[in-house]
Amino acid sequence: MNLNQFPYVFFLGIGGIGMSALARWFRANGHQVSGYDKTETPLTRALAAEGIAIHYADAVENIPAEVRENRAQTLVVLTPAMPADSLEWAWLRAEGYDIRKRSQVLGVLTQGRYTIAVAGTHGKTTTSSMVAHLLHHAGLDAGAFLGGISVNLGSNLLLPATPAAPIVVEADEYDRSFLTLFPDVAIVTSTDADHLDIYGDQSALIESFRQFVAQIKPGGTLLINHTADASVAAAVPPGTRVIRYGLTPEQGPELYAANITAEGHRFHFDLHRPEGTVLGLELAVPGYHNVENMLAAAAVAQLQGLSEEKLRAAVAAYRGVKRRFEFVVTAPENVYLDDYAHHPREIEAFLRSVRALYPTKRLRVIFQPHLFTRTRDFAAGFSKSLSIADEVFLLDIYPAREKPLPGVTAEMLLAEITAPTKALVTKEQALAAAQTDTSFDVLATVGAGDIDTLVPQLKMVLTERWK
Repeated sequence: MNLNQFPYVFFLGIGGIGMSALARWFRANGHQVSGYDKTETPLTRALAAEGIAIHYADAVENIPAEVRENRAQTLVVLTPAMPADSLEWAWLRAEGYDIRKRSQVLGVLTQGRYTIAVAGTHGKTTTSSMVAHLLHHAGLDAGAFLGGISVNLGSNLLLPATPAAPIVVEADEYDRSFLTLFPDVAIVTSTDADHLDIYGDQSALIESFRQFVAQIKPGGTLLINHTADASVAAAVPPGTRVIRYGLTPEQGPELYAANITAEGHRFHFDLHRPEGTVLGLELAVPGYHNVENMLAAAAVAQLQGLSEEKLRAAVAAYRGVKRRFEFVVTAPENVYLDDYAHHPREIEAFLRSVRALYPTKRLRVIFQPHLFTRTRDFAAGFSKSLSIADEVFLLDIYPAREKPLPGVTAEMLLAEITAPTKALVTKEQALAAAQTDTSFDVLATVGAGDIDTLVPQLKMVLTERWK
């Protein structure tokens, strides 16, 4: 498929983080871009400010005239989260438009390009943003399609200057989307059970990861975290270099960290790989899991030719991804953090890191479960990980693409949470409690739904309270 044959590109679900990166790419490359999304968000407002026409009511007449009148010259890009009963999607199908999933378009964009693909049930957004940042900071030409807003780049898209530049892609396992990619370098950060509504069980998910790494180009490289299923690494093509990484030599024989020390929010460590050691790396984003993520990213950057000096400077300059361990408000005695974690393992890693930073502080967590199926499948894990906090406030489940399931509610998590204080709340109640309740020292909002709409309100309240 030649993307240049489509002067018009219409996005169904343009507000998704991956969809919006593609929309920005098409607009930057001279296409006329428009789209639909069900909800106006800061991201869709940013796209509109960049010149992209967006509407929020699902009605055929809202599709721009140039799209309705130029079927053969229009590409429709579809998010897997699009509801099956969408009126616009139904009309575009009936009219015979060329409709492609986001992953299919990414596959076309990366075809023939040197591709660095970062996969994993968690950690892929942070790790891919790290790779993109390291290359960009060092002055190497590179492009990137990210699943979050990089603080350093100020965007989820990094445009390459030349066709020969490597492309960093977040490789999404949902709906087996990453099987459209044929990377030169692949990173697998984790293979924990997730998306069981698609896969049925973890063995099917792992088989999908095996298929993904089997698509690494001849002579390519796989970096794989020590927690990933061992059978994944065994599925690479002959001649593929496999680099296992972790925090210790036992976890990552080919790539590991040493002399890890934490000073406030900063981690200091040395990077060890067979080619040599890089001493004195400094990472300003807290969490041992982020040290692991940076190990993989730094090794990939060195494969692209970064010197020790440039690598050391780039690591020190990394500032993270919006909504990934983001410090929203910091005061002498109090902190408010926000994190996108939506899987029990992610929540556990985040909250344990918060505990390590503030061991004597009373921690309140406001959590919004994401998807009915995920809540059902991992209820016990959610309850256990949330129990790390002193206080847990649960919001209703964010449904995203799903319809409600009988008996599956946020309340089903409550009984097994062992935190001393726990409650079901609305966003309004959570905000009111932040205004009036002084029982907590550290607040964290956690989740992948629309809990981010609460963040600016909490920021305003707590900035005033803690000043």
